[in-house]
Amino acid sequence: MPASQPEKVLILGIGNVLWADEGFGVRCVETMAQSHALPEDVRIMDGGTQGLYLLPFLEEADALLVFDAIDFGLEPGTLRVLRDDEVPAFMGAKKMSLHQTGFQDVLATAALLGRAPERLTLIGCQPVELEDYGGGLRPAVAAQIAPAIDYAVAELTHWGFPIVAGSTETGDLADSSIRRDAYEGGRPAAHEACRTGDERFFPTSAKEPA
Repeated sequence: MPASQPEKVLILGIGNVLWADEGFGVRCVETMAQSHALPEDVRIMDGGTQGLYLLPFLEEADALLVFDAIDFGLEPGTLRVLRDDEVPAFMGAKKMSLHQTGFQDVLATAALLGRAPERLTLIGCQPVELEDYGGGLRPAVAAQIAPAIDYAVAELTHWGFPIVAGSTETGDLADSSIRRDAYEGGRPAAHEACRTGDERFFPTSAKEPA
């Protein structure tokens, strides 16, 4: 039986902007909120690496659309769109620590509770680089933000939510200090940056001489 038209949609950007292309999903939702006017029944959110903290938001949604960096084993920068039962096996290109709950675990928990969204679409991009702490998106991945958003608009339209150009005011995105332009523009040049970490995010005590 085909799924009914959703009444509430959640758009999530998943990932960690501190690790280069791992931030793809977050940058997609930032850009989409800036460039498209979403109806009130479509919520757009930076899901970051919040794991199970996202569960209540999934429970409220009839349909879920996720942007994420995904290791499909394909050419770097490749986009793929997966739906419904195809999605869980691919979620999360990388867990940044043993304490981070992968988003596939969040989906499994929602399903176990009988509260998973009826529709699920993943728009994933094959990363170029993840092992660069403090790094920004690589050009091949950044170039896929606009096409990924085009896929999202088409999916939302198919679900019965026509999307127009404009902007969406929301408090569910990251602080402006780590939005893409501020974050990438504020980093030192590659020959000056510390590749074991980004000094802007070191604790103050770590910068002080012993």
